[in-house]
Parts: sequence; structure tokens; C-alpha cells
Amino acid sequence: MDYQDIIKDWKQHKFKSLYWLEGEEDFFIDQVTAYAEHELLPESEQGFNLTVLYGKDTDWTTVINACRRYPMFAERQVVLLKEAQAMRDLLKLEAYIDNPLTSTIFVVAHKQGKIDGRSKMAKLIKEKGVLLSTKKLYDNQLPTWVESYVNSRGLAISQKAAILLVDHIGNDLSRIANEIDKLLVNLPSQKKIDESDIEKYVGISKEYNVFELQNALGQKNTAKVFRIIAYFAANPKAAPIQMTLPALYNFFAKVNLVFSVKGGEKEIAAALGVHPFFVKDYLNAARQYGPDGTEKAILLLHQYNLRSIGINDSGVEDGELMKELMYKMMS
Repeated sequence: MDYQDIIKDWKQHKFKSLYWLEGEEDFFIDQVTAYAEHELLPESEQGFNLTVLYGKDTDWTTVINACRRYPMFAERQVVLLKEAQAMRDLLKLEAYIDNPLTSTIFVVAHKQGKIDGRSKMAKLIKEKGVLLSTKKLYDNQLPTWVESYVNSRGLAISQKAAILLVDHIGNDLSRIANEIDKLLVNLPSQKKIDESDIEKYVGISKEYNVFELQNALGQKNTAKVFRIIAYFAANPKAAPIQMTLPALYNFFAKVNLVFSVKGGEKEIAAALGVHPFFVKDYLNAARQYGPDGTEKAILLLHQYNLRSIGINDSGVEDGELMKELMYKMMS
């Protein structure tokens, strides 16, 4: 079950006795636990019927006693166990999970991994409650997730704006969501977020960023490449060399894979693990550089990455290093 499905059920007053939230992606778990803590019960009932426990500070008897208590002046109570992965005797909750109280909504947040799916506990969780198992999203899934998240807030976002946001923040859903939520505050009457909004409110230049440098380099657009490099040199915090070089290395490593993939754009996107929107950029770069030029670019990026951290370098400034590297790659 998706985290949004759980919250949707709760909004429709559809409840189970147990919700077990586990896995690698904290954002999805945090969304459910936040709703459970702040929205499941009216504020007037939270003082009596909401119990929040932390795995590192509690034990199985305390948790079970809280779950077996009957709600006070209400139909149900909520017991929220956060950081369950830190609870030493977690498996002793098995007895309660096997026979939960219907008037208790027990929400368990187990981050940084999963319990053994072959265990009796895991089988009981699936039988008696709702299991949310989360995974980190792949990079090629992030722009689509951004679009979906923005849509869930009642707005739309251009594909390029979504990619620009992801390219700047990376695979941190909490940070992405926070930036989107700030955008929504600043754009109350607007229906669609575009690159200008990202530039204005998130502080990412829509023209001078690593994504645009990558595209210009892939096209061998010399004027644009050196214009972006000049901007980076004048604004070191916009794209530090230690972040820029690995991003470009990753780009050319994927370009190199293009030469070994059989099939069309769909097959290439799957093989490279990228959003289909990006495929044309990799294909264009493959045509511009060819196998030999791509290999040369990868070797140069490795060499200059070492120089950027002081290995085999006499102290050349980052801006000059980048200019020298761009010239060699495109020549």
C-alpha cells in the first residue's frame, strides 16, 4: 500500500488496528507518522488518547500496556512508536500484534531497514494490519515523483522545472518537498510552476546550473559552456567543482553505455536508468563525441577531479581548472 493510500483511508475514517511502516525512504514514513500524530484525532482528544513512544527510550511492556488501554471519552486512541528499529525487544510485540485491540490504532515507524520477511512477526503484520515497505527512488524516478507531489498539492509543474529542482537537490525527498511547499506559499494563485519560479524562489539559476552545463557540453556548444563556467567562477557556491565534476562524470559514463545498448529510446532509458526525457541528451552527446571522444572525456574528468582536490596540481584556481578541462574535452 502506498503512503498516500493510508492517509486517504484515514481521511475516509477507514482504520486498521496496526500500521507497520518500514524501509529505506524516511520521507514516506514521516508523512504517515506526522498525519497519525497531528490529524488522526481531534486536538481536544489528543491529550488523553495520543501516546507517542520512542524505541530507544521504551520497552515492549510499556508499548503493549499503552496499546491495551481503552480510549478515554472517544471511539479510539492512537499509539505511535517512532524509531522502532532502536527498540531492543521489538520482537516481543508479536503477542500484541497477534491479538490487537480494535479501539487502538497502533502505528510503528521502523526506519533504516526491514524486519525479516520470513519471520512470524512479518507474517502477522501482513495478516493483522497494513504494511508500508518503502524504497529509495531511483534518479530517473525523481522528476515523475516531483510532478506527482506537486499535483497532489493542486498545482502542476513543467518537466524542466521538475528536473531543475531534482538536479539541484538530489535524492532527498524531504528537501524537495520542503522547497515545493515553500513555492506553493509564494504562488497562491498560480496553477503551474515553471523554471522562472524555481530560479526566483529556490535560488537555482535556470540558465547557469550543472544540468545546463551538461547539456551544453553534450552539444559541444562552446559559447554556452564557457559562459556557464564563467558564471560558476564568479559564483563559487552556485556549483562547487567537487559537485560539478562527479555530475559530469556520471553523465559521460551513461553516454558511454549508449554505444552498447540495442534498441530505441525506451530501451536506452531503461539501460541507463534515466527518465525518458533525458535520452535525447545522451544520444546527442554520443553522436558529438563518439566512443573515443567519450572515453577521453571520462579520463579527463577523472584526472581533473584528482587535481581539484590537490593531487598532481600546483594550486590552480577552480575556475581555471574548469576552463582548461572544458577546452580539452571539446577539442
